[in-house]
Amino acid sequence: MTEEERSRLEALDAALRSDNVREHIRSVVVRVRDELARKKDALMSWEPFPLDVLATTLPPEIRSVVVRVRDELARKKDALMSWEPFPLEVLATTIPSEIRSAWVFVLRAGADTGAERHPNSHQRMMSFEGSGDLQTGEPGKWQSNVLVSDPDAPLERRWISIPTNVWHRPVINAETDWAVVSFHTVPAEELIEERPADSREAGTRQMKYLGK
Repeated sequence: MTEEERSRLEALDAALRSDNVREHIRSVVVRVRDELARKKDALMSWEPFPLDVLATTLPPEIRSVVVRVRDELARKKDALMSWEPFPLEVLATTIPSEIRSAWVFVLRAGADTGAERHPNSHQRMMSFEGSGDLQTGEPGKWQSNVLVSDPDAPLERRWISIPTNVWHRPVINAETDWAVVSFHTVPAEELIEERPADSREAGTRQMKYLGK
């Protein structure tokens, strides 16, 4: 992994550590998991969520300012208010500019959803609940990438970066469904999934997630 790509994952990881963001994602996970439970034959279910959820998180720099200003007001018994300016830079979103959509996927426990790739998007994915093996490569030459949801685990144990047109294949732990957060470089309505064709003839078939 290049330093530039690692910095992108670190920026996304920092945004997802916010309690408010994780609470919102958990609510999406609940809906997606319920949908998967209703679809008995489905191997996975999904829902995009707005990037604004990440962009509007209160930065820690502002929280520290609030603490200082509140302490100052407490010291000034006769004051009605207290204040402190802060640099506008802390309001800039930490999300990499190329990120255009964010998704929650829930994959059924014990499932192997098969080979897929995205011809129009670079995917960056984090394990949120449960664990799974996001294999990359191609049929017969799969490379294992086991991901866990422990927030204290190293970045490489929780995240994976999958460039455009790279085949990948989720294999899910048999104990519980796997919830992941996935970021793409195209808007939600444009994201394409490509899979090997069902027939024995060479070729692939494509679909849009929001069109299924």
